[in-house]
Amino acid sequence: MVHEFPVQVYYEDTDMAGIVYHANYLKFIERARSDWVRSLGIDQNAMREHEGVVFVLRRIEADFRAPAQFEDTLSVQTEVRSVGGVRLVLSQTVLRDGEVLFSAEVTLVAMHLDGQPTRLPEQLRRRVH
Repeated sequence: MVHEFPVQVYYEDTDMAGIVYHANYLKFIERARSDWVRSLGIDQNAMREHEGVVFVLRRIEADFRAPAQFEDTLSVQTEVRSVGGVRLVLSQTVLRDGEVLFSAEVTLVAMHLDGQPTRLPEQLRRRVH
């Protein structure tokens, strides 16, 4: 299942050349991940408050292919690559009119607020298998 999340490029997202500043792609894919988790019916605030569990970015491998520009309409696609006991690996791609501008493989882990890894929530594992 591929989750799609729309992104509009605003002036504040760009550098002096009018292209999206590289760090903003990480913000775009973060927003898309949050929207994806929400679409699964998972309330991350409740998960943190009631279970003391949060998702933590463990690793990201990014590939910048082409620049996005001011006023572009983009789409972020998020797809599950693998699910383990503690770890979740996602593929995220930023596209403009079907052209891949940026891609990343993102590894997330579930962690207790005390910093210890923990199993991914059962609700998440059920919904992504």
